[in-house]
Amino acid sequence: MMKNHYLLILLALTFSCSENAKVERVTNKEDYNLFLTSTNNSTFNSALSEKEFWSKRLRQDSSGVGDLAPLANAYSTMYKSSGEVKYLLEAEKIYRKAINVSAKNKDSYTRSLAQNLISQHRFNDAKLILEKSYKGLSNKRATEHMLFDVYMELGEYKKADTYLIKLKNKNDYNYLIRLAKRNDRLGNLNASIKNLEDAMKIADSRKSIPLQIWTYTNLADFYGHSGRMKDAYQLYLKTLQLQGDNVYAKKQIAWIIYSFEKNTIEANRIIDSIMVNNKNPDYYLFKSEIAKFEGNTIKSKEFEELFLNEVSKNKYGVMYNKYSIQVLAETKPNESVLFAEQEIMNRATPETFSLLAYANYKNGNNKKALSIIQQYVEGKTYEPLSLYYSALIFKANNFTNKYNTIKKEISNSSFELGPLLEL
Repeated sequence: MMKNHYLLILLALTFSCSENAKVERVTNKEDYNLFLTSTNNSTFNSALSEKEFWSKRLRQDSSGVGDLAPLANAYSTMYKSSGEVKYLLEAEKIYRKAINVSAKNKDSYTRSLAQNLISQHRFNDAKLILEKSYKGLSNKRATEHMLFDVYMELGEYKKADTYLIKLKNKNDYNYLIRLAKRNDRLGNLNASIKNLEDAMKIADSRKSIPLQIWTYTNLADFYGHSGRMKDAYQLYLKTLQLQGDNVYAKKQIAWIIYSFEKNTIEANRIIDSIMVNNKNPDYYLFKSEIAKFEGNTIKSKEFEELFLNEVSKNKYGVMYNKYSIQVLAETKPNESVLFAEQEIMNRATPETFSLLAYANYKNGNNKKALSIIQQYVEGKTYEPLSLYYSALIFKANNFTNKYNTIKKEISNSSFELGPLLEL
């Protein structure tokens, strides 16, 4: 048995090497090696210094409401840099305190709290406080931006559209990035790319590093979705040139190397370098997929267990439900259905319904899975993973024509789906 196990690994690695010879390489380790050092953690260290500075000021003057916003912002940055959710929860506490003690800036703190809740995937909570703030004295336009965001997350697309109409201004960065999100939902990838390219020009003209980082990474993702791997890679590099420890850009470069170039060794090297300073649980799933692609099912399962053990801790709430559903569907489909039903309560979108359908499909309930797809998913989303699940369910119910249509539609979606999910 052991010999057969190693033979499988050898065959997978041989396949990976032969695939590397066939595909066009778009990455070069010399471009990004500088950013992979374990000491490259300047964003976190800077935020930690900010946290200590504002904490000290607050201890000296507990009524200093003006110190609360930068303190919460420091905690938020520490979370993004480290993946440690405790910092995100601490920021929430500070924003709530600021709302309670502030006399003039409640709506500003409310938007910051809403953004924090969105990061926690507490979309309904964010919606409630934004709607309440919007009815009172508030910066209407800034709140409309966030109401659009939260309605999109909740699948309340008609409400989101009403705010997008109010915001219409093709010279406005905040409008353009939201228009891109709407066009992407409608399956108009080319329009989304054009919207973000226009937003990038604005970000570059302002020389605003936060806007540039956000736009570069999101536009790079869209380039990847459209098969423009070189363009995507170059924008991830530009992001690292602005922020050398940007973990998302490094992760996405690793994804290109794995999903497009089929170089599992190099992809693993990048992910390992990220995990030195960042504890985001979903890196375990990345490593699990790589191991599975290499034929090492034992190692793949070990990484899945590490992920599930970490996200089962109460501090994460519902943040990783989507990934838990996918993992549990393969081994504990009953639990997967329960997680999926919880996620529907959190946000009822075509994408979350596709997860519920998939969980039922893996649980042997093909007819129920089909009913969910037909009622809540079919024709309502262009997201490749949802289409992939729909195809599996159509095939299981002998809807061959629909299966073949989707198979053709997602044939170029390897960037989103990875090499393991093929029809």
